[in-house]
Amino acid sequence: MNDRVTLREKVGYGFGDMASSMFWKIFGMYLLFFYTRVFGITPAAAGTMFLVTRIWDSLNDPLMGLIADRTHSRWGRYRPYLLWGALPFAAIGVLTFWTPDLGMTGKLVWAYVTYTAMMMVYTLVNVPYASLLGVMTPDTRLRNIFSSYRMFFAYAGSLITFMVLQPLVDLFARKLGGGEESILRDSVAGSDIAISGMPEAWTCAVAVIGIICAVLFWLCFRWTRERIQVPNDPNARGSVLVDLKSLLRNAPWWILLVAGVAVLLFNSIRDGVAIFYFTDYVRSAYKLPHLGWTFGTIYLLLGQLGNMAGVALAVPLASRFGKKSAFALAMAAAAVLSVLFFGLRPDELGWLFALQALTSIAAGVVLPLLWSMYADIVDYEEFRSGRRPTGLILSSSSMSQKLGWAFGGAVTGWLLTAFHYDQSAAVQSADAVYGVRLMMSWLPAAGSLLATAAILLYPLNEKRMNRIADALNQRRKKQNLES
Repeated sequence: MNDRVTLREKVGYGFGDMASSMFWKIFGMYLLFFYTRVFGITPAAAGTMFLVTRIWDSLNDPLMGLIADRTHSRWGRYRPYLLWGALPFAAIGVLTFWTPDLGMTGKLVWAYVTYTAMMMVYTLVNVPYASLLGVMTPDTRLRNIFSSYRMFFAYAGSLITFMVLQPLVDLFARKLGGGEESILRDSVAGSDIAISGMPEAWTCAVAVIGIICAVLFWLCFRWTRERIQVPNDPNARGSVLVDLKSLLRNAPWWILLVAGVAVLLFNSIRDGVAIFYFTDYVRSAYKLPHLGWTFGTIYLLLGQLGNMAGVALAVPLASRFGKKSAFALAMAAAAVLSVLFFGLRPDELGWLFALQALTSIAAGVVLPLLWSMYADIVDYEEFRSGRRPTGLILSSSSMSQKLGWAFGGAVTGWLLTAFHYDQSAAVQSADAVYGVRLMMSWLPAAGSLLATAAILLYPLNEKRMNRIADALNQRRKKQNLES
């Protein structure tokens, strides 16, 4: 096997999260809107469904990590799941956006079943994918680079989703005969929300994106390699209980878990309420000619471009200040910038777009560093205990994302209800609009500050990780000589 890391492998690894992110962003940005304004579920019911299904799904992540750690195939431990899960990932995603003609109880049951199945197959693919970072290279600098490629392509996938989803929905609405009657209307001044409410159009649009995701997963499988093979790997014969007990005594892991949940609280609350912010506060139906993008779409696109710029800054900032300091500075900046959203007027679009770009740059710095730090914890765990449960540890990062996403999505739905949001009303009350503004500013800022506080306690700096890497290399050489 060629041990040299190539550009194709970096790109291939990025393709995996590009596929995951395309669906992740659809769920994060559009699913609450879809459930409430297209499928007809109340915000409170949707919020509770998100909490229940996402907590269940997050608990599956460590289980999937343990399974992947004990998988043996000619393709390795983790890569096969990219191949096996690609088509189910796309198919169940389409079912999640299919709207059978049911009563309210039936709709809730359908939402629970399909969304739970979607998140389980997401786990089946994404946990092994995340675990690849721990076995592709032992070099912490290369892990930063792989993480940056991963997040750059993840944000590129989100960017593509935001560019094409709304035009695809509207296109299929016209092709399927929905026409202007399928547009969700705002009766004030004859304006509209400017995205089709035709259920079949949503199903077809998501199907197109699902096909793209399946192809990207296959390319990730083909172009990546698993290099780290631990001699006499204890996971092949070790107890699951021993792995879990050892991990629970790993203090840096607990710190990153808290930080990861807080980061996703920040992202999920802002993402989940963004469409409501433009629909009910900015209230503009302007569309760019030919492209069909609304101001809300432009806002989302700027966010992804800002995230991509932040990812590009992650490696140089980590090299200059260290991962821990770069993480803390970026999250603190994101908190301050988020608070500024609260004072914006609906017509201050220039400031709105500028703040979105700057906030997204700050947020984009964080996730590559977070994934790289989790890979470092794999080395730290092997150093301190002699065990290397790569899938279990990397799955905890996915678990923290889903927990943050679960609580963020639930809080968003509950707060909309608490502020008397009426999904059937053309114009929302002042209380509802005030709640939407809070969820775009102060509430995500609180999550960002929590992440900052947690990461300041993180003890694994670059010097310590270099010493650990040297010690592990010596240990593996000795084990190879003895075996």
